[in-house]
This record gives sequence, C-alpha cells and structure tokens, in this order.
Amino acid sequence: MGATALDAKNNDGLLRALRRQPVERTPIWLMRQAGRYLPEYRATRGRAGDFMALCQNPQLALEVTLQPLARFDLDAAILFSDILTVPDAMGLGLYFETGEGPKFRKPVRSRAAIDALPIPDPEADLGYVLDAVRVIRQELDGRVPLIGFSGSPWTLATYMVEGGSSRDFRQIKTLLYNDPEALDALLDKLSEAVVGYLNGQIAAGAQVVQIFDTWGGVLTTDAYRRFSLRHMERIVAGLHPGSDGGQVPVILFTKQGGHWLELIAKSGCQAVGLDWTFDIGRARQLVGDQVALQGNLDPAVLFASTAAVRAEAARVLDGFGPGPGHVFNLGHGIQPGVNPDRVKDLVDAVHNHPRG
Repeated sequence: MGATALDAKNNDGLLRALRRQPVERTPIWLMRQAGRYLPEYRATRGRAGDFMALCQNPQLALEVTLQPLARFDLDAAILFSDILTVPDAMGLGLYFETGEGPKFRKPVRSRAAIDALPIPDPEADLGYVLDAVRVIRQELDGRVPLIGFSGSPWTLATYMVEGGSSRDFRQIKTLLYNDPEALDALLDKLSEAVVGYLNGQIAAGAQVVQIFDTWGGVLTTDAYRRFSLRHMERIVAGLHPGSDGGQVPVILFTKQGGHWLELIAKSGCQAVGLDWTFDIGRARQLVGDQVALQGNLDPAVLFASTAAVRAEAARVLDGFGPGPGHVFNLGHGIQPGVNPDRVKDLVDAVHNHPRG
C-alpha cells in the first residue's frame, strides 16, 4: 500500500475525523513523519548543508514533506519546518549545535529585552515557510490534507528564555515566579506572532493546524491555565477560515497534559492530542463528543517487533472504541533510529483494523 499514497485522490479522512464525522478507516499521520529515521531525508539534509538551510528552502521542504507519503499510506502531510522559526524571526539568532539541539545567541531574560522584541511579519520575515506551504499544497493536489503548525507561546518562550533546550526550566520558571507580569508580556507577544503565523499558513493553503505545547506539562495547574492554555485559547479564537470559507480544524497537543484534558477540550479546538501516558479510552469518557482525540501510541514501540507494533496499535484503537473522532498518531515524534519498516507495519495495522 505504501507507494500508492501519492496516487490516491481526495483522501479527506483526516478532516472528517477531526470534525467527528464517519470515516471508512481510522486516519493516521505521525509527528516527525519526515525526519532522520528516513535515509532519503538524511540525504536531502546533507545536500542542504544544515537543518535551517533545509527549512528555509521551499523546494527542499517540499521534498522532505513528501518523502514519507511516498513510502507509507499516510492520511496527511505535515509541513516540514521547525517550531523555532518564530523566535528566530524575532532576531534571537537561532543556531544548532551538533548533539545539543537548538540554541539562541540572544536569550530573553529581562523585561527590557521582552519589550524590545518585534512581532514578525509572516510574509516578510517567515515567507520561506509560507512559500513551502504553497508549493506543498499545490503538489499534493488534494491527495491528502496538509497540516501546518506552530509551537505554543509557552513552549516557544521556554527556548527563548533558557537559550535552548532545558532539563529543569530554571531560567523561565525563575522569571515566572519573580516577574510573572514580564512573562505575561512575552507570552502576549508570542500569541500575537503565532496568530499571524498560523493565519499566514492557512492563507497559503494549510487545511489543519496543530499547536505543539511540548513543555506545557512542566507547569503547575494554575500556571498552565495562565501561562499556556490561556494563550492557546487566544490563538484558536484568532484563526481565520480556510480558503473554502470553512473552519480550519485546530489540534492542541500538550505533552504530559492528560490531567488537564477537560480544560483543553473547552479551549475551542477541534481535537486534543494525547501523549502515551494517558489512557485514550478514559480520555474519550472525559470529553465525550466535545472534541476529536489524536494519539497515542508510545513512540518507543517502533523499536520493537512487527508483532508488538500490531498489538499496541490494536490496543490503542480498541481503547478508543467504535465511532467517529479518532486520529491515530504517536504520543510524541518518531525517534531517530527507527526502522522505516516498522512505520509501514504501523500504518497498515491501523488501516486494516476493524472499526467495530
């Protein structure tokens, strides 16, 4: 089935599932479905020179976006980009250290630095991303929907204040507790930037958008409400209709956010992404028919055998149960070193599973 994906026309199963409409088979896409586990991706990145050069070249972004669809019978394409394009466009000097991940040359750690940050113009400052959306949507030609995305304001702020990845979030939590008004100001700017950025993607052709709140789960409940969820609600409320005039479905994904599921479901989003630590059947009981659910296989299962992949996929699907409103995904992104054959096993297992 894998190579037939790019030949199929008008697969709108993802859109229907996100709207909780009936589907013939459970749709599946995977976070980081284009990435280092694919040899063709590694070859393209080698030609690009470095990661940001790859992101900033719309034709190469198109190439890597389509690579997993040529291998696997996936039900969506997701724009190849990075969540840190927005703070990079704010002038923080994004770069990548081998083995250490993203870093910023100019971390933001004072109210003065926050007040000095510009709000990026999507076309002028992030036009390479919007150009990539345009060429990907044109090339897809209705075969599968195109997902755009952004990091959540809180998650973007963690990188901006920490200066890169963090294990303890010491810098941003110090700011949170010492000067919460300054953090509010930073998050307000980021919310405005993300609204503009996602509306730019929607205007360019994105048919679904996902907000990655990767680090929301490190907050207390009160802090999550104030510093993460409130800003995602603002973003959802500020998004424009799609090119067809209809609502563009929004997926909110807070890693380790299952215990706030009922709050997230009331945010205005159409779907809530679950990580692998929360039972999807319990999640469905809690949200009822308010939103669709996305998830939530443990990504590490893809290092196991074909039999294990099939069994765990069935467990997730049976856990959700019959009826509409499920988009199958991992509970986080595919990890480097995964054998692509296991991804094919997973996609085929999901599509072949009886819906009941």
